[in-house]
Amino acid sequence: NLDEMSCAAARFICHLACERIERHGIFTLVLSGGKTPRGLYEILVGPEFDHAMPWNGIHLFWGDERCVRPDHSESNYHMAFQAMISKAGIPPGTIHRMPAEIHPPEAAARRYAQDLRDFFVMVEARGRNHARRGQTESTPSFDLVLLGMGEDGHTASLFVGDDALDEDTLWVAAVDEPMGSPPVPRITLTLPVINEAQNVLFMVSGPEKGDLLRTILESPSEAAKRYPAARVNPRGRLLLFHDCEILR
Repeated sequence: NLDEMSCAAARFICHLACERIERHGIFTLVLSGGKTPRGLYEILVGPEFDHAMPWNGIHLFWGDERCVRPDHSESNYHMAFQAMISKAGIPPGTIHRMPAEIHPPEAAARRYAQDLRDFFVMVEARGRNHARRGQTESTPSFDLVLLGMGEDGHTASLFVGDDALDEDTLWVAAVDEPMGSPPVPRITLTLPVINEAQNVLFMVSGPEKGDLLRTILESPSEAAKRYPAARVNPRGRLLLFHDCEILR
């Protein structure tokens, strides 16, 4: 169930964060929005994990954001702040939210892409480059990207029919047409950045997603033509935590 899945994800994240920080001094974590990860965030600041999480070395980023103010109830940042950030004592300098309130969305996307460049240049300058051998010099490699999946197969804010899904140059793209729920413009990390991650963890919850998930697992090539989530194929590890019934 969702609680068990969230606890399992918390154990994985805590272990990986401690391992990466011991080796490299930092851990870069891309957060997901939506309803599913809220329980995970609450567990990470709960009694079992809060003292074990190396918060001082964790840098938080976002995979996508709705074009609303950061204190808006539909903001992915706001959800993570309420559920986790405000309770964890995370240093403000390690929180790298998407400035999606900047208009137009293209300007917000450019700003966040520059923020990513500045951060990873700083990491390399400090001699803490945790990039894998063979990584392209210009594309950041996050330690862990958290993703969810919508009932239509979208992930982050990558939707069928939107140009952001096929973007192969920009790190961060604007989604100008109102998409998803609520139907507002968004900005999102693009597939080249997501697929450069060392670990991508999907958290998929809900019985209505079982058939979709089974299609992606059994027919990945065909699914990739129809569902953005099926196009996530990182150079590192791809992990799937779910509570769906996918067995025939």
